[in-house]
Amino acid sequence: MKRHNQSSVVEFILLGFSNFPELQEQLFGVFLVIYLVTLMGNAIIIVIISLGQSLHVPMYLFLLNLSVVDVSISAVIIPEMLVVLSTEKMSISFVSCFAQMYFLLLFGGTECFLLGAMAYDRFAAICLPLSYPVIMNKGVFMKLVMFSWVSGIMVATVQTSWVFSFPFCGPNEINHLFCETPPVLELVCADTFLFEIYAFTGTILIVMVPFLLILLSYIWILFAILKMPSTTGRQKAFSTCASHLTSVTLFYGTANMTYLQPKSGYSPDTKKLMSLAYTLLTPLLNPLIYSLRNSVMKRAMMKLWRRKVDLPTF
Repeated sequence: MKRHNQSSVVEFILLGFSNFPELQEQLFGVFLVIYLVTLMGNAIIIVIISLGQSLHVPMYLFLLNLSVVDVSISAVIIPEMLVVLSTEKMSISFVSCFAQMYFLLLFGGTECFLLGAMAYDRFAAICLPLSYPVIMNKGVFMKLVMFSWVSGIMVATVQTSWVFSFPFCGPNEINHLFCETPPVLELVCADTFLFEIYAFTGTILIVMVPFLLILLSYIWILFAILKMPSTTGRQKAFSTCASHLTSVTLFYGTANMTYLQPKSGYSPDTKKLMSLAYTLLTPLLNPLIYSLRNSVMKRAMMKLWRRKVDLPTF
């Protein structure tokens, strides 16, 4: 109740791409296709890994969790964007804005830690193959997954509660595509210095540290690849590592630029593009990069398809 007494704002206006009215229909079509492809790609991975007993090993179970996170991020962001683009309704209630920011931070924070855990898993499998069953046993796997999800919940709870404890005195126009921390923070009519220190420190710990650990893991993996006797094997491994690093850099790089300085001097349009990179492109690309190029996943998919085709009809 205290928050409402301090604030005269009961809803926000999402400006989105309102400065490009001639592109609204085209953008709606692009985002709708991205959403459907993202849902389909990640849903296929979830189904294949869930039904394939041979895939119930840490590497693929990590991928399953990643796909759940990516589907969730897309579901939090894109439907609201499609509503804004297709109708004149650009308003979002105070509660809905809180919920959108909360779940975006929850799933985004979880993905940060999950990608780090996945890199550690690959490092152990490639660089320490004899010790891998001990290093990445079921207990360790469960702890890493639980840590990722619990950390995401904690980040979302602390940051969203803090942002919405500030007074909002107006204006209520969010020059962004959805309720993300930096553009919402610009509407706060109070001193946010302490929060900005927290955001800087939190981004270092949640985004930069996992990213650096991933880079370190891949450096060791590349050294191991260079020792491979087969030229074909080296080329395939390099291709896989390069695609993984591209996805990871896209996600962590844009998230880092967005959250390291919540009140940075980037233009609103630049901020929108950076947000789209890690909320739309990463969930879209991850199924292709991590799973659908994988020969084991392809065989499991074909096996599942043949099982469906061979089912008797009555």
